[in-house]
Amino acid sequence: MFGNQPTYTMATIHIDYSGNLRTDCTHLQSGTHINTDAPTDNQGRGEAFSPTDLVANALGTCIITTMAIFARRDGIELAGSTLSVTKIMTTQPPRRIARIEVSITLQANPMPDEATRARLEKIAHTCPVAISLHPDLEQAVAIEWTQGS
Repeated sequence: MFGNQPTYTMATIHIDYSGNLRTDCTHLQSGTHINTDAPTDNQGRGEAFSPTDLVANALGTCIITTMAIFARRDGIELAGSTLSVTKIMTTQPPRRIARIEVSITLQANPMPDEATRARLEKIAHTCPVAISLHPDLEQAVAIEWTQGS
């Protein structure tokens, strides 16, 4: 048990280190695989997501997934929405993510009213990944609403 958190009896992910700064990761429930590689600026070849890329990706996917869960409750579909995620690393040691920029173009059908948009935008800033990241990691989220088809 870690702190006051419950102990889980089954792993979520299995990771094999294959050498040359690469891993093969398996999501145990689905069997889905992803690979990682160290980035080119840190001894890798940059031929797959880096671990820090996955952190940035986790933020973007958590934002849109959480927004879509709440939008669905209001009968709003967000299919066709797109996100652009930019990860910015520190230039001075220790090496870490300094900022993640997420630019979202939401395709909403039907277009929600102002109050619903405000509620959904608040959800974007409080998704589980967003509130799990260290407060020193700057999160810059920009949202543009467009009418979906």
